[in-house]
Amino acid sequence: MRSSSPPASEGAGFGVYVHWPFCAAKCPYCDFNSHVRRSIDEAAYVAALIRELTTFRDRTGPRTVDSVFFGGGTPSLMSGAAVAGLLEAVDRLWGLPDGVEITLEANPTSVEADRFAAYRAAGVNRLSLGVQALDDASLRALGRLHTAAEARSAIELARARFPRLSFDLIYARPGQSLADWERELGQALALCADHLSLYQLTIEDGTPFADLAARGRLRLPDEELAADAFALTRERTAAAGLPAYEVSNHAVPGAECRHNLVYWRCGDYVGAGPGAHGRLTQGPARHATVTARAPEDWRARVEHAGHGLIEDAALSPEAIGQEFLLMGLRLSEGICRARARALGIDPPADELAELLALGLIELTGERLRVTDAGRPVLNAILARLAGA
Repeated sequence: MRSSSPPASEGAGFGVYVHWPFCAAKCPYCDFNSHVRRSIDEAAYVAALIRELTTFRDRTGPRTVDSVFFGGGTPSLMSGAAVAGLLEAVDRLWGLPDGVEITLEANPTSVEADRFAAYRAAGVNRLSLGVQALDDASLRALGRLHTAAEARSAIELARARFPRLSFDLIYARPGQSLADWERELGQALALCADHLSLYQLTIEDGTPFADLAARGRLRLPDEELAADAFALTRERTAAAGLPAYEVSNHAVPGAECRHNLVYWRCGDYVGAGPGAHGRLTQGPARHATVTARAPEDWRARVEHAGHGLIEDAALSPEAIGQEFLLMGLRLSEGICRARARALGIDPPADELAELLALGLIELTGERLRVTDAGRPVLNAILARLAGA
């Protein structure tokens, strides 16, 4: 890649991610950085988050914040005052322009739902609810603490409180038929506002589900059924006016999650909190940052050094180009070929021609995108385009 090439992050936005790592219980399918603690010194962790954000501000300089995202863990275990204090800090450090997207992930238990008014007053304008299923048996199997009735109640309350709402569901669950998912998806579309995140269940290493699967005590639907569920999901959401804009995310046009678009378009973002990842462009270099995963370790590091970083590496030109390709082709909009070439990604003409002939990709002017037919084999397409 030429040294004069524009950075991968150019024009892709800037986000601030805040990780709250604590959960009331650990779900058996989850490999996110989440921890269960009997007691949490909220004030101390908020102070540490503010200090780490301040350190990152020293690195980024002034930037226009496009989005703030509270993820976890379970951010809805935080008090409204804690969320307000963190947003005040972000505003003080970078400024929060009018119209900025501020998302908070929440679980739909009754106790957390009672906090929605406080989050809205603090400035949160987009709620992302971790519903995961709409029947009690599936929720128990997934280790969730809420009921289907609580989920529906939380959705209704969130729709009344927040300008924008998304909720998550997991499909291709053990024992779930295509008819089961079609019925549940219909219920979700009747309940939703402007965004749905619909994920196929995957078995992640190191989780209780992985252990059960290894012992033959947990079996997912076969690949054909999972592929049919994926196709059904895209068909039904599009018909309902929420087309897929990314592999697992569906939205009314204009209601896409701006924060996730920063990731997929390879923008810059600060990642603060235990186990948070970030991408920061400094001069010609694009840095990948990672903080310590254990909350106590992270907090001790912040109190000692002002940050909890355990990794802070300048990415190679090759890694930047690969990341641009891998992230961008997840999006229905695809990638700009001119930017890909500037970053050192220029797939051979014969590879492009073959994928075009198979109907797996489309070329429209300077944009390259994966077709609906190509989505089920996205990883194979990425490997071929990246020369892997």
